[in-house]
Amino acid sequence: MKTFEEFVDHLSARNHLLSESPLDAPALAGTEKSFRKLWESTELSAHGFADEVAQFYELDRLSLPQLVAAPALTAKFTPRFLRESAVFPFESPEGFKLAVADPTAGACVRAAEIVLGGPVRVEIASFEDIATILGERIGAEETARESEANFARLEDDIESLRDLASGAPVVRAVNDMLEKAMELRASDIHIEPFREGLTLRMRVDGLLRAVAAPSDAPPQALISRIKILAGLNIAERRLPQDGAARQRVGHTEIDIRVATMPTQHGESAVIRILPRDRGLLDVAKLGLSPADDKLLSRLLAMPHGLIAVTGPTGSGKTTTLATMLSILNEPSRKILTIEDPVEYEIQGVNQSQVKASIGLTFASALRAFVRQDPDVIMVGEVRDAETASIAIHAALTGHLVLTTLHTETAAAAVPRLLDLGVEGFLLKSTLRAVIAQRLVRILCDRCKRRRLLEPADLSADHRYAAVGLKAGEFICEPVGCERCGGAGYRGRQGIFELLESTDEVYELVGPHADARAIDAAARRGGMTTMIEDAVRKVRAGLTSPAEVLRVTTVR
Repeated sequence: MKTFEEFVDHLSARNHLLSESPLDAPALAGTEKSFRKLWESTELSAHGFADEVAQFYELDRLSLPQLVAAPALTAKFTPRFLRESAVFPFESPEGFKLAVADPTAGACVRAAEIVLGGPVRVEIASFEDIATILGERIGAEETARESEANFARLEDDIESLRDLASGAPVVRAVNDMLEKAMELRASDIHIEPFREGLTLRMRVDGLLRAVAAPSDAPPQALISRIKILAGLNIAERRLPQDGAARQRVGHTEIDIRVATMPTQHGESAVIRILPRDRGLLDVAKLGLSPADDKLLSRLLAMPHGLIAVTGPTGSGKTTTLATMLSILNEPSRKILTIEDPVEYEIQGVNQSQVKASIGLTFASALRAFVRQDPDVIMVGEVRDAETASIAIHAALTGHLVLTTLHTETAAAAVPRLLDLGVEGFLLKSTLRAVIAQRLVRILCDRCKRRRLLEPADLSADHRYAAVGLKAGEFICEPVGCERCGGAGYRGRQGIFELLESTDEVYELVGPHADARAIDAAARRGGMTTMIEDAVRKVRAGLTSPAEVLRVTTVR
C-alpha cells in the first residue's frame, strides 16, 4: 500500500496543494483525520479529491448514486464509529465492501472485517458522499428504532389504560355519571379536560350545569372507558371519533351517542343521552295552541307535498318530526326515514341512519326510497342542493315529505330552499307548510311565584312592551326548590309558528322571494308568530318573560 507521504508528494507534483497553506506531511501521517485535513489544504473539491485518491491508490471509485443503491450494513455498526471514521459498509454480489475516504485507515478495515466476519474490499468515495449516505441510512435507522420503542411504550400504555378503564373505580364513576344525568334529566354530558383538571357539565333543559367531576378516576381512564363503551379506538387520541352504545342505567335502558375531540389538554367527550322509553310521542306535549294543533292535523292529512320544520340545533325539531310520524304511523301507510342519528325508534316505521363513510347519505338514501313504494318520507335534514332537489321531486311524485331546515323563522325557509337550487315553480307546487319552533323552559309548578307586572318593570326593560305585555298583567317567575334543583324551571315545551301555503303566500314564492313579505302575508292570513305563542304561555303561567326573551327575537 502506498503511503500517505507519497500521496502528499503526488498532490504537490500536480500543483493541487495551496501554496499559502504548507502541509507538514510527517506531522499529519498516522492521525485519524489526516486525509480530511489534507483535502482541506488543497484546491480540489470533495469529488476531485476522491478521484485523485482512487487514481493514486488504484482503487475503484464510487459515486453517490452507487452508494444509495447499495444494500447498507450500517445497522451492524455504531453511528459514532461510522461518522468519525467516514466509512460506509455495504454488501455486493462480490462480498462485503467498505466505502472509505481514507484508504490508509487500516484499523477501520480490520474492525469492519471483525464485525462482518469476513474479508472486506475497500473502495473510494468522497467525504461529502459518505456523510450524505450515512445521514440518510443512520437517520432512518435511528428513527425506526425510536418509533419501535415509542410503539412498544404506546402498546404498554394502551394495555395499562385499558386495564385501568376496566377497573372498578372507573366503571363505577362512569355509571354514577350516567345515573346523575338521568336524575337531572340531562340531554348531554360534557367531559372537558383543562390544565387544572377535569370539568364535568350536563345540559339540563337546554342550559349547561356544572356538576362535580369524579375524583377517584383519572381523566384519561374515564375517557377511555367511555370510548370502550362506544366501540371507539382508545389508541387514537389525535382525531375526532363518533360512536354509539346501549346502556342500562338503573332500571332504564338508554341509547348514548359519543363524540370525542382532541383538545390542548387531552380528549374531550360529549355524550348525548337518548332514553329508549321516550316513545310517548303525544301532540299535546309539544305545546301547540288549539288553532295550530288543528292546522297540523289538516296538513298531515294531505296525501303529498313538503312540510318543513325549522329552527336552530337543539330546538326540538326531531321531537316534532317524530310526533308527526307517530300520528301518520298506521298499517295502511309505509313510512321511510333517513336520519343522522336515529334518536326515536318508532315501531312500524322503517328508519335508516346516515353512514357517510360507505356512501349512505341523505341524497343516496332518498334516491333508494322512491323505489321502495313509500307513502311518507322523512329526511332528517336538507343540507345541500342534491338532497333538496330529490326531496322536492319526491313530493311532486305523490309522497308526503317531512324534513328539517336551519332558518330563524318559518318564512325564511322559502328563500333558503331557493338558495339551495330549488326552482321557484317547483317549490310553489310542493310546499304545504313550514313549522318554526324554539324550546322554552317550563316553570317549576312547586316553586314558581305569581306577581303583578308593574309600570316600573316596563320602564326598566322595554322588551316587555315590545312583546305585548302590559302593566297590570300577572306573570310568573322562577324561584327554585329541591324538585327543580334550584333552577326554578323543570322541563321544556315548544313555541311555534305554522306558516301555511295560502293563496297570498303562494303568489310570493318565486325566484326573488322575500322572507319579510312572506311573513307579513302569513300573519295577515292568521299565522301566530313564535313570540306571540310564547307570550300566550307567559300569560298562562307556563314560563317567564325572561325565558321568552332568551330564546326568541322580537320582530
